[in-house]
Amino acid sequence: MKELQIEGSKISSIKSFYEEINKVFMQNEVWKLGESLDGFNDLLNGGFGEIKGNEKIELIWKNFEENKRALGLNPTLAFYENKLKLPEVYNIDFIQGKISDLIRGKGQTYFEIILEIIADHPNIEIIKQ
Repeated sequence: MKELQIEGSKISSIKSFYEEINKVFMQNEVWKLGESLDGFNDLLNGGFGEIKGNEKIELIWKNFEENKRALGLNPTLAFYENKLKLPEVYNIDFIQGKISDLIRGKGQTYFEIILEIIADHPNIEIIKQ
């Protein structure tokens, strides 16, 4: 089983999450993953970066609980609010729905979305530290 480690102490925002992901998963690539949940999912599918196909991965995530807050409600609201500034690119009704869900306590935070993406890859086991 391959072991990869996310150093959560280096994650304080969505931007720094992707910086750490690139450091861990893309260290031997000449290009870097952009700030994209779809791209993160593609990365976990394997075929580029540190994951080769469907190999078993033990993903040690240090400072897990702190990252839950760093990628929680407020950063997620800011993420969606930034999308509202680009109505020609994003489905504004969809984004406003996501914001409403978060405010009502029913929406997923960025952190929860990340965990859901990881959970969709049964070959990856998270070790929370």
